[in-house]
Amino acid sequence: MNSLYEEALAAIYSVWHRRWIALGCAWVICLVGWLAVALIPNSYESRARIFIQLDDALAEQVGIGVADKKRDIERIRQTLTSAVNLEKVVRATRLGDTIDSPKQMEAAVLALGNNVSVVSQQDNLFEIRASASNASFSDAENAKLAQNVAQKLIDIFREENLSGDRGEVAESMQFLNQQLKQRETELETAEAKRSAFEAQHPELAQGGAFNSQRLETSRSQLRDIEADLSAAQSAQAAIEGQLASTPRTLPGGATGTATAALAKAQSDLAGMRARGLTENHPDVIAARNQVAALKGAAAAEGSGGGVPNPAYTSLQSIRAERLANVQSLVARKAALQSDVATLTANAIQNPELAAEATRIARDYDVLRDQYDKLLQDREELRIRGEVKTEREAVKFEVVDPPTTPRKPVAPNRPILLVGVLIVGLGGGCAAAFALSKVRSVYATTAGLERATGLPVLGAISQNLTDSAKALRRRRLKYFYGATAALGGLCCILLAVEFVQRGMVA
Repeated sequence: MNSLYEEALAAIYSVWHRRWIALGCAWVICLVGWLAVALIPNSYESRARIFIQLDDALAEQVGIGVADKKRDIERIRQTLTSAVNLEKVVRATRLGDTIDSPKQMEAAVLALGNNVSVVSQQDNLFEIRASASNASFSDAENAKLAQNVAQKLIDIFREENLSGDRGEVAESMQFLNQQLKQRETELETAEAKRSAFEAQHPELAQGGAFNSQRLETSRSQLRDIEADLSAAQSAQAAIEGQLASTPRTLPGGATGTATAALAKAQSDLAGMRARGLTENHPDVIAARNQVAALKGAAAAEGSGGGVPNPAYTSLQSIRAERLANVQSLVARKAALQSDVATLTANAIQNPELAAEATRIARDYDVLRDQYDKLLQDREELRIRGEVKTEREAVKFEVVDPPTTPRKPVAPNRPILLVGVLIVGLGGGCAAAFALSKVRSVYATTAGLERATGLPVLGAISQNLTDSAKALRRRRLKYFYGATAALGGLCCILLAVEFVQRGMVA
């Protein structure tokens, strides 16, 4: 431990003994370092925040979903810092004043791309950051330039959102109009060909429609009629079952006992049949025998054995209505079958003409469907374009306008100035210590004894005269003054830095 302490004291003595060398090195290092710091231009940064609004009920109605609008916003955010947009910023600000060649413009765009960023803070909130550190501009001009760059980016954002959508819609509308014009010409040609064929072969174009078209239509209608007829027949069978299980009269007093029993037996028999029991089933046979036995007794009672059943009368009217519906469908089916047979016969007699008629009709229908689809697409695109441009489906507002920088964001010059001073003092001390190691000088007798391995009998202390002591005191004053001047120069540089910042503000 004592050896370490002695080594520390020896190092301090070595540095102090060569203090002028240490101070000179410190001055050189500080002057070079402060000059390098002074040559670093200040970088000023301007920030702005933009809020994007995605909610628009009308946009949802015309098919502009939230996902579509988010993709639009992300596309604008990614392309906002593209080379094309950054070139617009360079030309609109002071950055383009000294640009005379495409190579210089490319370099300016590349440098600006490193100084501009668009950061997404939340789903609907974006922050635009723009910094300026042009060495040829003053601090105030760089601060103003950063604000102008941020403002120009906002203007481009607005332009991309509005005029960009209008341009896309206009280009799409122009393309659809061209396609519609082409389809219209083709449709007119197909329609003229169809009309000529109808005039030449009227037997295949009855009622203004081709024979093959009428045949397909008739077959489709026949299939629909058959389905409706099956449903109507099922409904008729159901009402017939209900009618069979409903008595015609209701019992009215004691004289109607046999009639009521007969009605109940008939109802039970109808219920068994409705459940699917066959005529050979024992229960069905017993019920049928009971009905036969009760018919005589009911006939003996006469018609005065009960009163008319209103439910039975209502079911009869429903049965008549459904029966008429079935008959109407049967007649319609017969007519369609006759029409199909006639058209089929015509097609068989003229197979080549029928095939030609089918081809002409198919081509016409395809062109007509394409034309109608393009018309619908153009109308939808027009409405979407109006919603996007007039109502601004993607709206935004500037939450925080571009700020005017009051102080540089880089470099941190006060810290650098103080750091250079510390590095200079440390470098001077290190230089003095290194010089002491090069020269074989020993600060203590113990160090000399360890280095030589020989015993040291004693040491002679230095004795100064009064004039030497006065000279030493004068030199110490000079040394302290030079050291204080180094610190004072650092303070002056700090003061100048803060004054320059105040001039920017």
